[in-house]
Amino acid sequence: MATLQLASWATNLAYANLTSGVLIAANKSLYNWAGCAIGGFAFQPAPQIALNTTLSPFSGPPTSSILGSTNGSISRGFADAQVAALVNGIASHVDDYDDTHLETIIHPAGPVASALLAIAEAYGPVTGHEFITAFVAGVEAECKLGLSVSPEHYDVGWHITSTVGSIGAAVAVGKLLKLDTTHMQHAIGVAATQVVGMQEFFGSDTKSFHIGRAAQGGMLAALLAKNGYTSSLQALEAKYGWLHVVSTRENATAYFDQLGNVWEIEKNTFKPFPCGIVMHPVIDGAIQLSNETALKGLSINDIRTVELRVNPEVLILTGKTNPQTGLEAKFSIFHAAAIGILYGEATPSQFTNDVVKNSTVVDMRKKVNVTEDKSVSKAEAYVSLTLNDGTTLEKHVEHAKGSIENPLSDAELKMKFMQQVSLVIGDKRAENAYKAFSGVRDMEDVAVIRGLY
Repeated sequence: MATLQLASWATNLAYANLTSGVLIAANKSLYNWAGCAIGGFAFQPAPQIALNTTLSPFSGPPTSSILGSTNGSISRGFADAQVAALVNGIASHVDDYDDTHLETIIHPAGPVASALLAIAEAYGPVTGHEFITAFVAGVEAECKLGLSVSPEHYDVGWHITSTVGSIGAAVAVGKLLKLDTTHMQHAIGVAATQVVGMQEFFGSDTKSFHIGRAAQGGMLAALLAKNGYTSSLQALEAKYGWLHVVSTRENATAYFDQLGNVWEIEKNTFKPFPCGIVMHPVIDGAIQLSNETALKGLSINDIRTVELRVNPEVLILTGKTNPQTGLEAKFSIFHAAAIGILYGEATPSQFTNDVVKNSTVVDMRKKVNVTEDKSVSKAEAYVSLTLNDGTTLEKHVEHAKGSIENPLSDAELKMKFMQQVSLVIGDKRAENAYKAFSGVRDMEDVAVIRGLY
C-alpha cells in the first residue's frame, strides 16, 4: 500500500494544505539550492564537463536554464530539460553546500528542484503555487522514504540523497504534470528501479553526478508514466521492491502515515560550510579556537597538537587523512580542523586544490589527532589544541552552526546566497537573482525567472 499511499497523497496535495511554516521552509530551500547551483557550475569542473559532454550529442531544443552559465549564449545558457536537470543537479551538490535533512542526511532540494525547474520551463506555464506544491510533494516523498530505511540504508553504503532523490523528483514532476494516482504509481515505480548512488564515490565528481542523475531519472520516470509507460503498482513495498531491496528495516512504511501531518521540509537545515555535514561541529569548534587564540594574542604557529573527539561515524565518512583535491578535502576531518584553525573560516575558498596542497595546511593536518567516542553524538565534537608551552584550549560544540538548534539566520542564509552568486554575476544581478528565487511562489509563470537576473 505504500506506493498507492504516497501517490494518492501527492496527487491530492493542494497549495492550500501548505502551512506558513512549510512555505517559509520551501522558499529557503529553493533559493539556497539556486545559489549552490549557480556557484557550483561556475567554479567546479564537474557540471561543466557534464554539460560539454551531453549538450551536443544528446540535447534537444534548449528550453531549460543552466543556472550558472553566464556567457549569454543560447547553446550554453540553456539545454533541453533532461540535460538541464542533470547539470543543475550536479552543480547544486558539487560543493557539498546544499540543504540537509539531518535525521536522514538527505540533501532534498537538489534532485527535486533541478527536475522541477527544467520541466516547468519546458512544459509551462507553471504558476508559483503549482511549483511550490510540487516541490514540497517531492521533498516529503524523499524524506519519508529516507526515514523508512534509515540508518541501515546509509550505513551499508548507499548515497541516500540519490537513492530517494529519483523518487522524489518523479513525484514532484508527476505532480506538476497533473498525473492521476495510478500514473503517479507508475512514475514512482520507474524512478524506484533507477536506484543510484554509493558512498565509495564521495570525494569525486561522481558524488554530485548521483544527484543530477536522480533529477534526470525522476523526470524521465514521470514523463514516461504520463505517456502510458507501466511499472509495478507496488514498487516500494513489494517483496522484491525498493524498500526491501535497499533496506533491512521492518515496518518500513510506517512514516507514510505521517504524510501531510508531520512536514519534513520544516526540518530542513542549511550549511554554513561546504563539506560533509558531520564535519561541521569540528569546524565550528576550530573556528572558535582560532578566534580565541587571536584574542589572547597567542600564535597559531606555536600549536603542537590538535585533538578531536568525535562519534565513530565521523571517521567512517570523513576519515581522509591526506586529501589531494578540494573534493577529497570535503570529506577530511583533518582538513576541516586545519582550515578552521588557520583561516578562522571554512568557505569554498578553503576547499580548493591550492589550499589542500598548501604547505602550512598540510603541516597543520599532520598535527590533528582524532579519537573515536561512541558517547559523543554525530552532531557534536570536542576540539582542543595544545601549544608548545603546554597551554591547552578546548571547545565542546553541542550544536554546530547550521543545525536545527543553531540555524543560520535569514540574513546569514541570504549572505551565503549572495557570496556564491555575486562572484559569478556581480552584486546587482545577484540581488535580482535572490529576489527572483525567493519570490517563486508569487510568480504567474515560473519560466520568467531566467529573465529576472
